[in-house]
Amino acid sequence: MAGNRSLNAAMKAKQDEFYTQIDDISSELKHYRDHFRGKVVFCNCDDPYESNFFKYFALNFNSLGLKKLIATCYDGSPVMGNELLLQFDTPDSEPKKIAYKVEITEVDDYNGDGAVNLSDVAYLLQNDKNVLSRLKGNGDFRSAECVELLKQADIVCTNPPFSLFREYVAQLVKYEKKFLIIGGQNALKYKEIFPLLMRNQIWLGHKMGDMSFQVPSYYEARETRYWQDENGQKWRSLGNICWYTNLDHKKRHEGIDLWKHYNSNTYQHYDYFDAINIDKVVDIPCDYDGLMGVPITFMDKYCPDQFDIVGVLNHGCDSVFDLAKPTLNGKDLYSRILIRRKK
Repeated sequence: MAGNRSLNAAMKAKQDEFYTQIDDISSELKHYRDHFRGKVVFCNCDDPYESNFFKYFALNFNSLGLKKLIATCYDGSPVMGNELLLQFDTPDSEPKKIAYKVEITEVDDYNGDGAVNLSDVAYLLQNDKNVLSRLKGNGDFRSAECVELLKQADIVCTNPPFSLFREYVAQLVKYEKKFLIIGGQNALKYKEIFPLLMRNQIWLGHKMGDMSFQVPSYYEARETRYWQDENGQKWRSLGNICWYTNLDHKKRHEGIDLWKHYNSNTYQHYDYFDAINIDKVVDIPCDYDGLMGVPITFMDKYCPDQFDIVGVLNHGCDSVFDLAKPTLNGKDLYSRILIRRKK
C-alpha cells in the first residue's frame, strides 16, 4: 500500500517528474520490437536532457527500423542532464528553459567506433540544424503544435504526468494512436480508463509492480521508498506501476492455469451483489460460470480469450460500470474487477 500512497500524494502535489530508467524501458520494449518497424515514434513528454525514452529510441533507431523519432518537452526541465548538450547551450552556461522539438530520421556511427552510442546522438543534436528546434509554445502535450506532431505519429511511448493520466489517454484514444505508456495501478479503476479495458481497447503490458525513478533535487525526502545514490541523485520507488498499451503482445494471450473447483462453502457471495468473492487470482475456480469479483491485480494476468470483464465493484456510484460496493459479511473489501469465464 505504500506505493499507492506515494503515487497518490505525488498526484495531489502535482509532482510529475518521475524519470524512468533505461533498463526498465528496454526490458518492456523488447516484447514489442516487431511493432516499430517503419513507424514514426513520438515521445511527447521527453526532454533530450534527461529522457531515457528518447535515448532508448535514438540508440535503437536502426535496430528497430524506425522511420522517424520525434520528441518534445515541456519548458523548464527540472532535471538537466549533461549527457546530451544541445546546440542552444554551451558547457559553461546554464541550460535555458526552452521547449524543444527533436526530429530524427537517421542515426549513424558518426565517431567511427563501430557502434551507435550517446556520443553519436549528441553529435547529431549539436551539428544537424534540421534535427533540433525550439517550439513556439511551452511544449505541453495538449498544445496545438504538439497535437499536430501527434497526428504524424504511429506510436506514442513515454511516461506521461501522473496527475494528467486521464487527459493524456483520452487524447491518444481521440486520435486513434497506438501507444505504450507508464501509469499507476489505480488508473485501472478510473471511470475514464476502465471502459477502455472492458472493451479491450487498451490493456496492460508485461511489467506490473515495483519500479524506481529518478526525481528532481527539490523533491523532499520521504521515510519510505526514497534514497539518494552515491552521486547525490534522489530516487523514489513506486510499488503499483503498470505499462498501459494497445500493442498486442504474447503474454496477453497466455491464459491462467485454473485448477480449483467451486463449492458454495468456500466461495461466498457479496452482500449486495450476485457474484462470488475471490481474494487471490490463484483461487479462481475452473468450473464456475457466474460472475466473480477478483482483485485488481488480476488485470496483470487477464487473457481476453479466457475471461470477459463485465464491471467493477468499487463504490457503486463512480460510473455505470461501478455496479456495487464489494461488501462481504458486512465488511467493505478492496475494489474488485468483475469477470466471467468464457465457455
